[in-house]
Amino acid sequence: MIRVLVSACLLGERVRYDGRDAAAHDDVLDRWTSEGRVVRFCPEVAGGLGVPRPSAEIRGSAVVTADGTDVTAAFVAGAERALEAARAAGAALAVLKENSPSCGSTHVYDGTFTGTRVAGQGVTAALFEANGIRVFSERRLAEAAAYLESLEAR
Repeated sequence: MIRVLVSACLLGERVRYDGRDAAAHDDVLDRWTSEGRVVRFCPEVAGGLGVPRPSAEIRGSAVVTADGTDVTAAFVAGAERALEAARAAGAALAVLKENSPSCGSTHVYDGTFTGTRVAGQGVTAALFEANGIRVFSERRLAEAAAYLESLEAR
């Protein structure tokens, strides 16, 4: 069975920087969970960041907090642990939280802490894609489900 790594916050875990979740109540996620496909993971917590924690954004090639603290190492460590978990579980795709500096698949915040989004990928999403794990946001669950079906049809 092909598994799917899913951002823990999308599954209702309170692991976001502000101590909240970003639960994505969706039939696709519910079905995958009941089928035992879901691998829950939060790269930021796995990288050693606490809950709650200062918000962070990508600025150039670094991940920084609003006060300028460089937290890139924690984001990289979390991404590497997420990749290890995905590989160990046999995940061929991931559903990750859009806009996150870890998990954003198409957009992230621009590093100015003004709420400005730009095209780009978070650290974990980029690492997954570079290693052949296809990434979808919570807004593209139907597309993720179709992709999974195409993999299983092979």
